[in-house]
Amino acid sequence: MKTAFIYSDEFSRYSYGASHPMRPVRLRLTYELIKAYGLLNLPNTELVDARKATEEEVLLFHTRDYIETLKQADSGNMPKDGWRHGLGFSDNPVFKGVYEWSLYSAGASLQAAELISSGKADIAFNICGGLHHAMKDKAAGFCYLNDAAIAIKYLLGLNKRIAYVDIDAHHGDGVQAAFYDTDRVLTISLHEDGHNLFPGTGFPNEIGIGRGRGYSINLPCPPDTDDEIFVKGFEEIVPLFIKRFKPDILVTQLGVDTFRTDPITHLNLTTNGFEKMVKWFKDLKLPWIALGGGGYNLINVARAWTLAWAIMSDKVIDNELPQSYIEAAKQFGFSDNDAHLLRDEPFAVAESGRKYIIEEVESVIQILKNDVLPLVEAVHG
Repeated sequence: MKTAFIYSDEFSRYSYGASHPMRPVRLRLTYELIKAYGLLNLPNTELVDARKATEEEVLLFHTRDYIETLKQADSGNMPKDGWRHGLGFSDNPVFKGVYEWSLYSAGASLQAAELISSGKADIAFNICGGLHHAMKDKAAGFCYLNDAAIAIKYLLGLNKRIAYVDIDAHHGDGVQAAFYDTDRVLTISLHEDGHNLFPGTGFPNEIGIGRGRGYSINLPCPPDTDDEIFVKGFEEIVPLFIKRFKPDILVTQLGVDTFRTDPITHLNLTTNGFEKMVKWFKDLKLPWIALGGGGYNLINVARAWTLAWAIMSDKVIDNELPQSYIEAAKQFGFSDNDAHLLRDEPFAVAESGRKYIIEEVESVIQILKNDVLPLVEAVHG
């Protein structure tokens, strides 16, 4: 397998503000851990220097009016009427370089799409991608440019059929909205129930419209859902719909704000459940574009995406974090109180709290199998 890891030190040069939960330095921590394990010096692995997207490329999805406004915000000053485009609120602050930072995220995802569609790589990973909340004309949920939607638009221009699977704690609403009326993109999102978490969407009845009816799949999970329950939902739904849809290319959003120690969400996953899902993606043997996503415990992000890259690279790595990484990471805030092991201990919610969660997830699984799957099957069966 030919793999490509797309990265630039520019990713971590920007800041949303000292108190903002989105901290681009997490990307530098991930890169340093992957490098410390020697996972960038493997045969058939290419370290690709990330580039910025062009204006023409981001206009594949976003409106010109929004892009002009976001360009004005790059100075760090709030543009006139910026609020109409979601700018200046606590989630989406205006900071110096906000447009440039977003261009790097989008450009790296486009590079992944180029490498995969050309056959130059079988798997390409952009840890700076997966900013799945941005809409065509506004910023939302820490996201300014929707790199996934831009990359998928590029692939559609090559007449590819795309399956997008999102395992972030937050619903992948921006990507769903981008392709809600087409049967050329299958979007699947597993996430925390929108009754409890931003963006308040991603319910089972959101199945697409027109030609897209049946091609938007949502499996919301109650707070406290653990590895076993979340992975069960994944295994019951994702393989079934992927098999029916028969995509040319797989795009995944690998957010790790599902983890029980994430500070802003309410799920109970660990590296154990995350690894199982990433291994399943790998075993599909589809051309694969992997994107980052959420994750607000910095050490969780570095550990999980290092595990993901190891799986992509067919490598089993030691559980003890390399001392060289620990020393290097201290300049970015790593402390002796942070996890020193790559993998988490297994965790499961107490049986007294699991019955309701299992019943809720299983009821949605049955709705999707009985009511939504036939809509896909009718076209591609």
